[in-house]
Amino acid sequence: MFPLRDHNPSGRMAFVTWALIAVNVAVFLSYASLMGQPGALNGFFSEYAMIPARLSSGDGYSTLITSQFLHGGVMHLAGNMLFLWIFGDNLEDEMGHAGFLLFYLASGVAAALAQYAWAPDSPVPMVGASGAIAGVMGGYMLLFPKARVDILFIFIVFFKIIPVPAWVLLGLWFGLQFLNGLAADTSSGGVAHWAHAGGFVAGLLLTLPVFRRNGGMAFWNRTEGHPPHPPANYRLSRSNVPQVRRRR
Repeated sequence: MFPLRDHNPSGRMAFVTWALIAVNVAVFLSYASLMGQPGALNGFFSEYAMIPARLSSGDGYSTLITSQFLHGGVMHLAGNMLFLWIFGDNLEDEMGHAGFLLFYLASGVAAALAQYAWAPDSPVPMVGASGAIAGVMGGYMLLFPKARVDILFIFIVFFKIIPVPAWVLLGLWFGLQFLNGLAADTSSGGVAHWAHAGGFVAGLLLTLPVFRRNGGMAFWNRTEGHPPHPPANYRLSRSNVPQVRRRR
């Protein structure tokens, strides 16, 4: 299942969201030539990625920020930027530009610390914006639990776009991160599940002041969990491919 878009239009231009996407892409392009050179890439990551064992030695605190802008490949980058594009603009709309930037970076730091707390002696570098974006997802679920999100459901050769409430998609995603984190081997490389789970929880908690400012439970009761504005409606264009009808 891949999220494609939400039906929750924002009321202002999401300058910070677009800037974060641009910076992530630019940083990746700056070292993309190292992808075919494992030694050089590992040396680069050892300097700028978050390595729990390095933090435990009292070094590398700046990597709590720098690691948020590094990615292990094109698909890693593309997946993260897709989630940021879908969910980031609405939180930026609620928090303001500066507030959202601080929220994003704080969620990323909290995510990295969650991964560190689970395996403080791990020598495996952690890279990616996933933890910060997980915080965006946690905040989004708190404010707009019933916002419709279109997902592309693929099963072998069958595919269909299905709208689901945000809490279903994001809640399922969080549950998978938590369960996979319990089963993960932190001594080897792989997905930083605890960074995802930690970032999600941190984002939800950091969004509580906005939730309370909007009225808290009264905000939910007033909107029934939906965005407090009309949803965006999308129409799928008809295909120009001719159809052949079956003979009876």
